[in-house]
Formats: sequence, structure tokens, C-alpha cells
Amino acid sequence: MNFHRAVIKVGSALVAPTSDGCSGQYILAIAQFITKCQQQGKEIILVSSGGVAAGRALIHHGSPKLSVATKKAMASVGQMQMMANWQRFFDSPCSQILVTQEDLTDRKRFVSIQETIKIQLANGILPIVNENDTVTTKDLTIGDNDNLAALVAQVCEADSLFILSDIDGVFTKDPKIHDDAVLIPNIDKITDEIYAMAGTSRNHLATGGMKTKIQAAEKAVEHGINTYIINGTKSEVFSSLLAKVNPGTRFAADKDIIRAKKHWLKHTLKSQGIISLDPGAVNALVNKGASLLPAGIKSVTKEFKAGDAVELIDAQNNAVIAKGISLYSYHDLKRIMGKHSNDISTILGHDQGDVVVHRDDMVIL
Repeated sequence: MNFHRAVIKVGSALVAPTSDGCSGQYILAIAQFITKCQQQGKEIILVSSGGVAAGRALIHHGSPKLSVATKKAMASVGQMQMMANWQRFFDSPCSQILVTQEDLTDRKRFVSIQETIKIQLANGILPIVNENDTVTTKDLTIGDNDNLAALVAQVCEADSLFILSDIDGVFTKDPKIHDDAVLIPNIDKITDEIYAMAGTSRNHLATGGMKTKIQAAEKAVEHGINTYIINGTKSEVFSSLLAKVNPGTRFAADKDIIRAKKHWLKHTLKSQGIISLDPGAVNALVNKGASLLPAGIKSVTKEFKAGDAVELIDAQNNAVIAKGISLYSYHDLKRIMGKHSNDISTILGHDQGDVVVHRDDMVIL
């Protein structure tokens, strides 16, 4: 497996395998692998979970079920512990990059993160990325670092994503329950059957599980990024990787790569509203590659602003057919829906163009 730039995601179970905070039990071998990759001229970006797990022993909590505020406090102090633990295994400097959903949905911030990481890589610095748990809210959380890693791989224009877990890869059944479970070494297409094989994590410190790893792989391969799920608790897997042997499950990159902006629209930007379309508009968007015009809109749901992402719905069967950025607000669309584009300026007293959602700002689902 040849790669030039890779994102490596390391989960909480590897960073803090016990309730005593950070440990070098597993990450020493991971750090050695990263160093060898760097010595070969490869660029590595690390996405590390473990802030809450690392800070758990440092914040008093009376209940096994932690409040959101308590988790944030743990993440804040644990992030320092986690970063110090990583840095001690590297001679070269590490950087800390904390992001939220809002950082990745705002195009300017997205590009800013991209530029920062590229400069750090050019200077031999290892970027270590994590979600900024202390400032996230329900609306702004990414939720798990598997999907964060896929988004970071997109931001960094990586060619490979390695998701390190405490399991060897994707199996035909749960290997912890079924002795006849068989590892699947290569997955060329992610189907419903593949998702059906995904179990849930039993580690109380983890938030992902196999399902989110497959979701992350789906995001990554659509962007042309080969994705691997491998067992980070076994040091021998890193020798295999260096020998260009796949020790886990490989998801092959989609050869029909969607453009970066469309990938960002589909997977990162959260929809703020819904626009229902008549059959003519549905046909124009899906089969003719057209932009959305006001004449094809039947109804508008939820209040949203101009520039927000919206879901485009086939009104006949209530199915989501596309996602895009609306050039008009909810209130403006209520006034111009069903009207001809030439009438927009007369009705509103202004116009943002003839189309509601431009084809370049839309992705068909």
C-alpha cells in the first residue's frame, strides 16, 4: 500500500485503556510507526480520541452516568494529559488542533484549517486533531472521532485513512460472540449488507463502534481516500503496514471521486431547512443536471437564512433527492416559490440571481 499523506485515527481504548488516564501501552507502537512513516517522507496527521478518558480520574464524579458538563470538564483537563502523552514519544514537535462542527461547515474556517495543517506538515510537525469538546453544543458536535477523521482526511487531501480500533477489522459476524466469524480483507463497495455486519462498541469510554467506522470509511472512499480498519492493540500490524501488507479491512477508494466541495456539502454541512419540489423540478435536477428555479418549488419548511444548506425533497414521495445551498431565505422563498425567475426582482425588490440553488452548490443524493 503506497501512500503519501495519511490520517491516522486512534481511539480512546488505545490512548487510555484503563481508568487511570493516559498510557503508553498501545500508543508507543503507533508513535514508532508514525516516525518510520515520516522518515520515509510520508506525511501523517493524527486524530486522537481520549480527552474524556484521560481526564476521568482527575474530575470528581459521583455517578457512572456522566453529565455533559462533567464530560466537558474531563475533556478540558484530559486534552492536556493526552497531548503530553503523545509528545513524549516524538522527537519532533506536535501541534494541537481542536475543531467543532461549525469550523468544518464554515468554508472560510475549513480552508483556514487546511492551510494551517499544510504549513505544519511542510515544517515536519505532527498535527494532532480532536473535537473541541469543551465548547461544542448539541448542534455543533461532530459526535465521534471516526467521522471527524474522515472529514480531516478530506480537509488535508489525504490519500489514506487508517482507523485504529481494538478489533482486527470488519467481520462477517461479531467475532467476540461467534467463533466462525471471518475477517473481510477487502471491501470494494459499502452496501447495506456491510452495515448489517457492524456491531456496537462494548467499551464504555468509546463513542463510535464499528458502525461509525464504516460510516467514516464511506465518507472517505467517496473522496478518493483508501480507508483501513486495523487493530491498534497489536504491534505486529504496523510491521505489516510498513511491508505494504493489509493486516485488517481495506475499503477501496471510489474511482468516481466527487468534487471536494460536493463532498463537503453532502457530509459536513448540516441542513437547516427543506424545499419540496414538483415532478418537473425533480426531473430537471436529477436527470438534466439543472439548477433549482423558484417555479419548481411547491413548499418550504423550517426557517433558514440565505446561504444555509437545505434538503431538496421530491414532494410526490417525500424522498430527499439532493442537498444544496439556498441563495434565498425561507421568507423570500415563501413569496417567490412557484413564480418565474424574471419575477423575483419585482416581488422581492431585490434578487440574488435567477436560481434558488445553483447546480455547483448542490449534490444529488
